[in-house]
Amino acid sequence: MMTQRKFGFRTLIILACLVIVSGCSSPPKKLDPSMAGPQMIVNPETIRLGVVKMRDTNVVFEGAGFEPKTGDSVLITLKGPNETKVIAAEAPIQKDGTFKAPVPPLTKIMEFLRADVTFNEKFENVVVISQPPIPKGVYTAKVESMISKQTAETKLNVKGKTVIDSLKDWIGKLTGKIQYKETK
Repeated sequence: MMTQRKFGFRTLIILACLVIVSGCSSPPKKLDPSMAGPQMIVNPETIRLGVVKMRDTNVVFEGAGFEPKTGDSVLITLKGPNETKVIAAEAPIQKDGTFKAPVPPLTKIMEFLRADVTFNEKFENVVVISQPPIPKGVYTAKVESMISKQTAETKLNVKGKTVIDSLKDWIGKLTGKIQYKETK
């Protein structure tokens, strides 16, 4: 009886450690203040294509070294596997030549996951999946300023769902927050 209890406790401790370690990520990237000219970073550098994970991940592009022309802004596009193109974000250029462009929630759902959003009877958002998300792989994120036409690039790694992501999405389906529809 005692060995069975120890085995269960040890197993629980090991599983808890694995969850904690797998949840840890690398520190956020920072802009290089010594670099002259336009530059861009993205945090996090890797995103996952689980519906719940994508919804809860704050993807933010930041840049510096751009000409601070009045009314200028930047547009960030992604190019990746299978000639995939995604318009990811936009933002104004600040007076110090920097920008911060978070990817909007609707863009993450509609462009990255290629899903739709509707409402249920309680007027809660429901994500409707009817096609596969963008392909996994390394994407080149390119930023271009609209007026000065300055550019910079960085990489964004897009990975598939983990087992935990699949479990969260399954729970989302059970609770009615995620729907899967077959296309004809």
